[in-house]
Amino acid sequence: MKNKVIGWWPGAKQFIINDWQSHRVRFVFEMIAWAISIGCSLVYAITVPHLPFVPLYAAFIIGCVISAGCAYSRGSFGIFGNYVLLATIDSAGLIKLLLQTYVLH
Repeated sequence: MKNKVIGWWPGAKQFIINDWQSHRVRFVFEMIAWAISIGCSLVYAITVPHLPFVPLYAAFIIGCVISAGCAYSRGSFGIFGNYVLLATIDSAGLIKLLLQTYVLH
C-alpha cells in the first residue's frame, strides 16, 4: 500500500524538474499564480463572513490572468479557456461591486 501512495512522486518530481529546466519564467509565474490562489483561499476562509471583496477579487483576477498566460504558453486550450472565463466573470463581479458600493449607492 505504501508504494501505491508514494509511487506517483518520482514522475511528478521529474515533471517539475523538466518544467523548471525548459521554461523557467513560466514556472516562476505559475508558482506566483498558485501562491495567489492559495492566499485568496486562506483570506476567504479566515475572514468569512466579512470578506475583503475588492482586494480578493483583484488578486484572484491577477492570478487567473497569469495562469491563462501560462496555459497559453503550454498550448493548453482547456486550462486557458477556464482561466480566461474565470477572470472575465470575476472582473464583471468586481465592476458590479465597485459600482454598487461607490457609485450607485
